Amino acid sequence: MLTVQTIAQQPRVQEALKQFDTNIEALIDRAIAIQQIPAPTFSEQERAAFVQTTFTALGLHDISQDQWFNVYARLPGSRSNGHPIIVSAHSDTVFSAETDLTIRREDNKIHGPGIADNSTGVAGLLTLAETMRHFELQPERDVWFVANSGEEGLGDLIGMRAVADRFPTGEYIVIEGGMYGSVLHAAIGVRRFEIAVATQGGHSWSEFGRTNAIHVLGHLIAAIDGIDVPRRPKTTYTIGIVEGGTSINTIASSARLLLDVRSVDNTALQHIVGTVETVVKQTRRTFRDANITMTQIGHRPSGKIPRNAMLVQSADAALAYVGYRNIQHLAGSTDANIPLSRGYPAVCIGLANSANAHRLDEYLDTTHLIQGMQQLLLLTLTAGQNNT
Repeated sequence: MLTVQTIAQQPRVQEALKQFDTNIEALIDRAIAIQQIPAPTFSEQERAAFVQTTFTALGLHDISQDQWFNVYARLPGSRSNGHPIIVSAHSDTVFSAETDLTIRREDNKIHGPGIADNSTGVAGLLTLAETMRHFELQPERDVWFVANSGEEGLGDLIGMRAVADRFPTGEYIVIEGGMYGSVLHAAIGVRRFEIAVATQGGHSWSEFGRTNAIHVLGHLIAAIDGIDVPRRPKTTYTIGIVEGGTSINTIASSARLLLDVRSVDNTALQHIVGTVETVVKQTRRTFRDANITMTQIGHRPSGKIPRNAMLVQSADAALAYVGYRNIQHLAGSTDANIPLSRGYPAVCIGLANSANAHRLDEYLDTTHLIQGMQQLLLLTLTAGQNNT
């Protein structure tokens, strides 16, 4: 078994690690170029075309794009007979196509919607492939580079589901632009629902007294907000969107909310979902002339691998090698949910620090971006040599 420390001492690997110091501005420029391409969930095709063109220019093998705008490329292993390594970064963002993507640089910080999540992740994926090609770094096992779609919002990890279907024996390294210093090897379970109310509605004056769909939704929101959830295992709920009504002087005939429920423990998750279902049933009995429906619109399954799994240990060792000691082992909701839920080894790592994700004032702190790329290279090379 080759360790991170052993691989890091190989002459070509040493050269590759050092070049990140001098080429970091090229990586930043690439991240900005990607950030400037709008890529809302379900509309990633322009960014996918950029990735596919870059893969082609790098001379990678078996380049293709599927119906979900996932883009695949292979770096052949020296043996190509073991389980492949899949290195992925999601290409979609939470921002609409009309969002102002203006970039502002301030010292080591780059401000702009989606710059960290996940333009830097995609740029890191491309730069990793470029580095391995340039320095002729060839692990024993095939390495597949994948820019996948559908990670954000209601994408429900549709891109990674297709990737995991294609590589059922793979081991997965998922890249995020932020989150440097963390190794995520446990997946939070997430379920999402639309709760909709439909009523007869009417005029606010002449039909006063009829059931108002928005008022019913208000009762539902208040009841959900009264649900007790455990702190351990951590369990949460959030009503993220509320919509309904026609005008200020109309008794609303329709209204809906979108509910996000998540937990690190599947039993706790099922309990809170069951509690919400009970709230809906009770509200139906209270408002018998309202049609209330609860529909699941997303399911991110949970899963994990242990801290002593070789892939986790290699991720830790890669961070330690580049000088980071205060490693955080996290559970989260990322593309890694899919392989972890299916029992495939997977970790999610970050390339830099960031803040204000999913906000217009998001920023990337490039202070540790060099080390972030170094740990990614070392982890990929180590995983590619070992049967983890």
